Amino acid sequence: MRRLSRKSVPLLYLLIGSLLVAGVSMIFAQMAEFALEHNRHWVKTYPWFAWVALPLGLMLIAWLMRRFAPYTVGSGIPQVIASIVLPYGRTKKRALGFRETLLKVPLTFLGMLCGASIGREGPSVQVGAAVMASWGRWCKKHNLAFTGLQDNDLLAAGAAGGLAAAFNAPLAGVIFAIEELGRDVMLRWERQIFIGILAAGFAQVAIMGNHPYFSNFYAYGTEVKHLWLWVLAVALVCGVMGGLFSRLLFKGVGWVIPAAGWKAWVQRRPILLAGLMGLLLAAVGTISGGDAYGTGSAQVLEALHNQYHAPFGMSLWKWLATIFSYWAGIPGGIFTPCLTIGAMIGHDLAQLAGLGLGGNVLVLLGMVAFLSGATQSPLTASVVVMEMTGSQQLLVWMLMGGLVATAVSRQFSPKPFYHAAAARFRQRVAEECKAGK
Repeated sequence: MRRLSRKSVPLLYLLIGSLLVAGVSMIFAQMAEFALEHNRHWVKTYPWFAWVALPLGLMLIAWLMRRFAPYTVGSGIPQVIASIVLPYGRTKKRALGFRETLLKVPLTFLGMLCGASIGREGPSVQVGAAVMASWGRWCKKHNLAFTGLQDNDLLAAGAAGGLAAAFNAPLAGVIFAIEELGRDVMLRWERQIFIGILAAGFAQVAIMGNHPYFSNFYAYGTEVKHLWLWVLAVALVCGVMGGLFSRLLFKGVGWVIPAAGWKAWVQRRPILLAGLMGLLLAAVGTISGGDAYGTGSAQVLEALHNQYHAPFGMSLWKWLATIFSYWAGIPGGIFTPCLTIGAMIGHDLAQLAGLGLGGNVLVLLGMVAFLSGATQSPLTASVVVMEMTGSQQLLVWMLMGGLVATAVSRQFSPKPFYHAAAARFRQRVAEECKAGK
């Protein structure tokens, strides 16, 4: 009984932490679906809605974020990577404070309600890391469990568990932890970390059911001749657009403003910049017929079933909408919008080639290739899309496309976006701690 207690009690606390991560992720998912559904209804019913809600709403969100939760800006994955790399002590906890990070959920919800092109998966990663790390510290303080685990181990387990629960993709969570979180620092890949990641994904499956994110996908692979040529074509286009996308996100709006005076003006007025980006978003959304708003998951599902009939070039509007949303400086992820952009690129290429039923294969390849180009994480992108769509039979082709897109993307953005942004957060934390803030 003593031996059983020594092994089972710490495991029980680990599973409780994973259940907390999965629970927050599931609540967030329900909030996101509510926001997206109501935004679609309001945009369709009231054509003026986006022109009012986006500029005013993004300005309000930017003000709330800067006032109460400044480290919740953007995706959330760079903050987790920065926290893992930062030295132990007060600095490691700064970018992932528990109460502040939880505010990312309602702020992202408001952004989706307004129609910003943002996703919930990146925020789920940041919130999951904060939840698991806080739970682990509480357990350590009361000498209950996790005495052999460091903060980095808990951060990795919570972050990857958040991704696994958000996408209903437990295996992708493990790959994400290895490929993305462990890229800049040596993590101890103990069995408990993998158990925690998988448990978060399995908890979501047990409660919500084993349903792929994009269910009932069937790939008409036999309909596409010379598939390897299409893999290269999709990968090249997505690699170029993904590399430019990553560079634009990292450099910010000041990079495209030629005059130095205007750059300084933009930097001094972040709230007004959010309003300006809201107006640009409303314009792009109006031109696209509303398809540029939100995550775009409904459009991806239609494209995977060969039921998406948008005009050629819709991918460009979604690409611009996601960039404008990020430049607004509000909380929100890019993971799902990247999948949507890739799906639309594949749909555009299929339209040009007249592939018919086989066009959804290019949609699938585009999802992997663009996400790989934007994040330079081809293994994570391939496994995430495979688990989201149930397309195991095309995994080899998806891996090939992801690797080629990553190689092309590096010519435009040499450093992966998440890690380049994480370096910026590390510098910010160091400067604030040095100043005694």
